[in-house]
Amino acid sequence: MRQTETTLLEQMKISEFEIAHRKNLFDLDEADLGALRQAKGIIDSRIDEIVARFYETQTSIPEIALLIGDADTLNRLRHAQRKYVIDLFSGLYDIEYVNNRLRIGLVHKRIGVEPKLYLSAIFTLKTLLITVLRSEISDDDTYHLTSTALEKLMMFDVTLVFDTYIRSLLAEIEISKQKSDEYALHLENRVRLRTQQLEELSRTDALTGLLNVRHLTDTLTSCLRASQRRAETIAVVYLDINDFKQINDTQGHNKGDDVLRTLGSSISRVSRSEDSCFRCGGDEFCIIMPDCTGEDAEQVYRTRLQEELASRGVDFSISIGVAETGPTEYLEPEELLHKADKSMYADKRRHKKRSEPEKETE
Repeated sequence: MRQTETTLLEQMKISEFEIAHRKNLFDLDEADLGALRQAKGIIDSRIDEIVARFYETQTSIPEIALLIGDADTLNRLRHAQRKYVIDLFSGLYDIEYVNNRLRIGLVHKRIGVEPKLYLSAIFTLKTLLITVLRSEISDDDTYHLTSTALEKLMMFDVTLVFDTYIRSLLAEIEISKQKSDEYALHLENRVRLRTQQLEELSRTDALTGLLNVRHLTDTLTSCLRASQRRAETIAVVYLDINDFKQINDTQGHNKGDDVLRTLGSSISRVSRSEDSCFRCGGDEFCIIMPDCTGEDAEQVYRTRLQEELASRGVDFSISIGVAETGPTEYLEPEELLHKADKSMYADKRRHKKRSEPEKETE
């Protein structure tokens, strides 16, 4: 249930039993209630004088005058104070009376009346009432009983008002804490996202979108360990663009960058989700293929990649080298990379031999 759907008494968990307990704490008994009830006529006859003198004193305090602000507010406060004073001598201090005291505390907190100002106002009001009672009650015993009862009741009221003060302060602290926690979580999420972005940037080659060579050895080491645990074969593929220097020299570096981007995106399209694809620098690329044989790797990159490039109408060719290890014995990461690199250069030499007759024919 939302807080706005419960009464103030329910929110404060104040029952009739709690009210009776508080009265006992201040020794507020039937004799006290009777004494206050007997003095009601005295207070009623001088109520306007009491309220007028009370606000004359209050408005002389700059902080309170600033809170009151205008004549309309002052008139409303006078009316509310008049009712409060009459209630003090009603002799009926039930759950409705308590609810009104709680509301007074809540209103005072909301409009910014500090506890010291509230206590000062209570002291002023009690002094005025005691003065009136002293002037009107000639019997000392009756006066002492009535003034003592009034002090008990006003202390009873103060506890109720301060309960709402404290509850409001705790609610503000809780709301502030919640907002702080939400803001901290928001910052943590932003930092986490930014860290992830920075990590991705640090791992990613800006031109091709593939991973950069910085994490190649670490990734291969992790993949090899996983393959050993599962007793699987792992393949490494090396790619190199043939005559890439000539492309840059004759067609410009923008063309060279386009070639690299095209090859990078083509590698991404034909690779599996579990593969790790790297640009090793310049025009060399490396693909780590877990749970894959050299034959399967050849099929992917000598067939599917070539078909992908052909569908894009590229005017360059590539050399490919493949190496595998496992499932019984495993090469070290450097050995496996060297083996794939060596295979790629062998393919590059074959490409040059195939192209040399064409040059002689020309």
